[in-house]
Amino acid sequence: MTDTLTYHNRPPGLWSLYGKVLLPRRKSPSGGDIRIPRLSAKLTGVSTANDNLKRYQAICGFAQRTTVPITWPHILAFPLHLKLLTETAFPLPLLGLVHLRNHITQHRPIGAGESLDIVVRLGDQSTTPKGLEFDLVTKAWAGGRLVWEETSTTLFRQADKNGRHSGDKSPELPRYPETAEIRAPESIGRQYADVSGDRNPIHLHALTAKAFGFPRAIAHGMWSKARVLALLEQQSGWRQDAVSVSCQFKKPLFLPGTAQLNWQAGTSTWEYQLLNASGNAPHLNGKVHWGS
Repeated sequence: MTDTLTYHNRPPGLWSLYGKVLLPRRKSPSGGDIRIPRLSAKLTGVSTANDNLKRYQAICGFAQRTTVPITWPHILAFPLHLKLLTETAFPLPLLGLVHLRNHITQHRPIGAGESLDIVVRLGDQSTTPKGLEFDLVTKAWAGGRLVWEETSTTLFRQADKNGRHSGDKSPELPRYPETAEIRAPESIGRQYADVSGDRNPIHLHALTAKAFGFPRAIAHGMWSKARVLALLEQQSGWRQDAVSVSCQFKKPLFLPGTAQLNWQAGTSTWEYQLLNASGNAPHLNGKVHWGS
């Protein structure tokens, strides 16, 4: 049975949820004892146009249109994400979780000012050599029709009891013909946090990032994905249509930093990768696909 928390027009407040992030868990989870609960949350009648939309478009580089960026519903759903991940029944500490993958399908362009009903649920879990992976599934309806859906996969690191390790050589990077430069200023983590509500300390300042083992703050993965899409949308051949965008997050983009966006445009599928300034290590990669 799934327990659903329901909110009308306004999402849960974030500051009280941040307080819960810092509270210690009753016990440390381990191994096969971990079970991701069947929790869900619903937000009805939320407008796609709020005070942060234009700021989000500017921070990520999207052109202002009558439709919202494909990644914008993720921002609207973030308070629901945080609500589920801070529930007492959720067994994992939020700080330290690693965002591995994100897949978004937009069934049609969503207008700025449309009203959406958004449902978020905790999805499947699996055990890998690196630890426990679980899905956070988000869906949005307009006028009773599904218009947008997302699956984000997150990792809780654990030691592999079988002694396996990921020591395989990294695959050779593909080479794509198109390229553009992306600059990530030192302040972009704070700017993105202000419009998204995602205030993970590893993104905000070098000092807070060092507390979690990073030499400097790192860019939000979903900012990097949004920035990539904002640039790709400006290219000839991009279609304002039903579309799916997959993304695998790789090495962190340290702030301030410069990265190379490479892509290859096909008839119905574009492939892309965001590499470090030297072009020899990926920050993320993925595909854009139109059609079924």
